[in-house]
Amino acid sequence: MKIWIDISNAPHVRFFKDIIKYLEDQGEDLIVTARDFGDIHKLLNMYDIDFISVGKHGVSLYDKLKENTARLNELVDLIYPENVDVALSKHSIELPRIAFGLGIPSLYVLDNEHALAANKLTLPLCDTIVSPKIIDMWKLMEFGADPNKILSYNGTSELLHFKSFDFNENIFNDLNLDLKLQKTILMRPEPSLASYLDADCTKSVLLPIVKALKDYANILVLPRFKEQAKIFEGIENTTILTPPLDTSSIIKKCDLVIGAGGTMNREAAILQTPVISCYPGKTLSVDQFYIDQDLMYRSNDLDDIIHTALSLIVHPNDEKKLITDDLFQIIIDNIYGAYNNSKK
Repeated sequence: MKIWIDISNAPHVRFFKDIIKYLEDQGEDLIVTARDFGDIHKLLNMYDIDFISVGKHGVSLYDKLKENTARLNELVDLIYPENVDVALSKHSIELPRIAFGLGIPSLYVLDNEHALAANKLTLPLCDTIVSPKIIDMWKLMEFGADPNKILSYNGTSELLHFKSFDFNENIFNDLNLDLKLQKTILMRPEPSLASYLDADCTKSVLLPIVKALKDYANILVLPRFKEQAKIFEGIENTTILTPPLDTSSIIKKCDLVIGAGGTMNREAAILQTPVISCYPGKTLSVDQFYIDQDLMYRSNDLDDIIHTALSLIVHPNDEKKLITDDLFQIIIDNIYGAYNNSKK
């Protein structure tokens, strides 16, 4: 079986890495494509995944449209002669459209109901949409998704990031971090370049939080791009991390995570490291899944965030039981199911 996997964002590398390894071990023929954006290529190399680089990210709406069109054309020429049996992606704009056009069964993993443009362009064309139960099916139907093609599961996509997770207890020493204070907080800025978030790339909602907490804990900042890193330069007790990194071990080792994004917050919740979400957009349903289980705290009020942060690093929450479905097996079963159905 020949399987095409398209990767368009850095967290998707961690999502697909164990799926890719499993399929390769089963002797399946894989084509992995990835756009040149953020740390995607570095992470793929770190996990020793062979890939073909296709396309890049656009900043303005005009650039996004131009780059999307160019990438679509390049991928069509690449995929058409390969006789792909099944196509798999997570929020790729291009894969569902190409798979639909070429008659390739497609699986689409979704976890953001607020990505309006992406969902409108993709959901009507997907053969199977793998979506958390916490996301309202009616919302997806508004984008054109066929309810009969939505496969719901209990949990979020970040569950797959930890299928083969091996915690490195010595991660701080390995990174030669100069940590002067007893407690350590990891902070992840907002995804300023994302089409679904109207944000200024030269600012961050985390800056006043860093300044308020730098005297109480070591601050580790993991920026998304170079310009974002400059926002936090020169602040006392603040270290700017340079990816690619074993972020899972860093999250597990830290006393607290404060994130203005989504993925890393949910990873912290799964690892049961105390986490505060200050995401500046609407609360995502996948975040609400962990908020409801008291595994994530959400606030956009500076004083509330500071008070909660100081409380959590002194008195962390007790570990809780997280009950979810086996997302890995769901993905694997549906890859083979799509293949078998296409041969009938």
